[in-house]
Amino acid sequence: MELIEAIKRRRSERSYGNQKIERGTLEELVDAARLAPTARGEEPWEFVVIQSEKTLGRLADFAPNGAFLKGAAAAIAVFCRDTTYYLEDGCAATENILLAATSRDIGSCWIAGDKKPYADKVRELLGGPSGMKLVSLIALGYRSGAEGLKKERRSLADVIHWGCF
Repeated sequence: MELIEAIKRRRSERSYGNQKIERGTLEELVDAARLAPTARGEEPWEFVVIQSEKTLGRLADFAPNGAFLKGAAAAIAVFCRDTTYYLEDGCAATENILLAATSRDIGSCWIAGDKKPYADKVRELLGGPSGMKLVSLIALGYRSGAEGLKKERRSLADVIHWGCF
């Protein structure tokens, strides 16, 4: 799938089928994340791939807006060292995972992590060192057949400005 097509097709999917995601595919998604732009070349990120139903259930219990993690085939937790631009770097890595998943017909949903009350619980559950910040949790799974919600997007003409507002 071409990049622009993946960008146009990507949406938050919260319902997944029962099919497992192969280890090589999950590695491919993390590989896309590690190639994201990074301020000052710091690459502050670490990625935890979660496939255990028990752990996915615990994560769902921690994150009120992530209850659907219980039905996901996997999740990737994006952590960053507390650098000046950890949030920007971690968000760029997260977006790369979302787009790479879409290109492989895998549904995904970004669950916020940074500054959320459950961030330390997630870090502790996954054995992360105290200096790491949870940027995001990404639920992953092959689509259950139902398309995700298609939200009408603002048109290009409504958002583009040339030279000034």
